[in-house]
Amino acid sequence: MRIRQHLAIDGSFGRAAGGLLETVTHGVRPTQAAVTLLASWSVPELTDEMEEVVRRYRTDGAVSEERRKRPTCGARGGGPMGRRVGWAVGIGCYVLAVIAGMFVLADDVGLAVQVALWVVHGTLLFLGLRKFGARESSSYAALFIVIVSSLAAGVAGMAREDLTLQQRGETVLATVVGERLDPPEGRKGRNWNYTLEHEDGTRVPGPEMRTTSDLYDVGQTVTVIEDPDADLRPQTPGQADVTGEVVGAAGFALAAIGSVVWMAWRGSVTERESAEVAGRARLRREQEEKLRETLRAYSADRRGYITVSPGDYPALTHGRAARIAWEEGLRAEAAGNRGAWRFSETVIREVPHS
Repeated sequence: MRIRQHLAIDGSFGRAAGGLLETVTHGVRPTQAAVTLLASWSVPELTDEMEEVVRRYRTDGAVSEERRKRPTCGARGGGPMGRRVGWAVGIGCYVLAVIAGMFVLADDVGLAVQVALWVVHGTLLFLGLRKFGARESSSYAALFIVIVSSLAAGVAGMAREDLTLQQRGETVLATVVGERLDPPEGRKGRNWNYTLEHEDGTRVPGPEMRTTSDLYDVGQTVTVIEDPDADLRPQTPGQADVTGEVVGAAGFALAAIGSVVWMAWRGSVTERESAEVAGRARLRREQEEKLRETLRAYSADRRGYITVSPGDYPALTHGRAARIAWEEGLRAEAAGNRGAWRFSETVIREVPHS
């Protein structure tokens, strides 16, 4: 917005009456605050130069203000929320890396070593989760993440042989040439084992094919996936399907990641609540000090009372105000206040302190 005025000056300005005073006013549309720039001069020959100076000052000032308000790169990415998100991503990647690592090491290390590694993982995870700020929940969250992570690695380990067979196996048509039932061993379930041969009479490499029930008869042909290295049992394509195990392992892994996200959110809530509590405490202290200064500075009215408005002290209760007045040698009146707080050396009925 630009307003230009031409005013005729009189002798009060120290110049001849009738002189011309030129004024240019620049302003911005009020949003949160309005800014107005006023420039005046009385020499007509300087009009163009003065307007250029005002225009440049207005432009440079606006640019400087915009730059001041604009966050820097460090401010955009380095705030508490940015650090919390980055830390959550880091812990999430660490959890997934541990699951993958334990899946790979499951066949190479013993149970005692695995337990020790899970304990170390839980300790590091606990220390990492505490950085989110929700310290009362860190131990439970770390324990939950360790449990579901171990389940994810275990379920994925159950599909290890099937995944290996799918990767390096070959699909062939075989004939059942023999079957046998496992001998009884207490309450343990008994499996059926089948000997398979190719169409040319050669035996299918690897151990016998195993099922939990009697599905095939001697002489029946069946499509199986055989292991060329003869390390794994042949299985039908349905038996080698690992969809269920993969979904289960992924579900447990997502539960672990979800716990990390929940801890990050819980930490932000805790930080916000702590900031609100600290803000209320700071406001209360400021208003207490303001009330003390008021009681010291104000003079009493003709009835001997110092009257203040409770609306000026929203963070204080009447009882707390009475305590502050008592510390300053005054008492708070409880009768006939009509919405105000009154303090005096002697009162009709005193407000209890708090």
